[in-house]
Amino acid sequence: MKSLWELLWDYDPNALLVVDSEMRIQVTNPAFCRMFRREYDRLIGQDVRTIFSDVSDFERAWSEDSPVSGGEQHFPELDLYVRKVIFPIPNENLVACIFVDMTQEWKQKEELSALRLEAIAQVNQVVDKQMSVAQQIAGLLGETTAETKVSLMRLLRMLEEESPR
Repeated sequence: MKSLWELLWDYDPNALLVVDSEMRIQVTNPAFCRMFRREYDRLIGQDVRTIFSDVSDFERAWSEDSPVSGGEQHFPELDLYVRKVIFPIPNENLVACIFVDMTQEWKQKEELSALRLEAIAQVNQVVDKQMSVAQQIAGLLGETTAETKVSLMRLLRMLEEESPR
């Protein structure tokens, strides 16, 4: 029977990864295998650089012997966006990393951003159309005002010529 810790490790939705001082993978959990589309048996003993091109956060946690917030990272080839926290386990000469899947939140932010850009474009389109209509109206008003002025000036001249002085 598995211990409570082993059950938590297996059922944790966060990806967990443990490497040694040589950056060789010692342990992962099922969530890591799912997120990174890897088989558990092929991961153990493998250099972590075969999965991640940048392991500087792992090395920093190791050398500074303190937790490192690795920030957020996007893996476009996996359609995966994660937040990671890396921390040393000094008594065991290991470094562990927890990857929290932020993909859904990231997609929602992207969708919201796209909606905002679309709304901005629509507002600009409406304003441009209103400006165009206003310019057309102003042009028509200018024409009719000029025509009215010409007609009134003719009428005024006619009235002045006919009026006795």
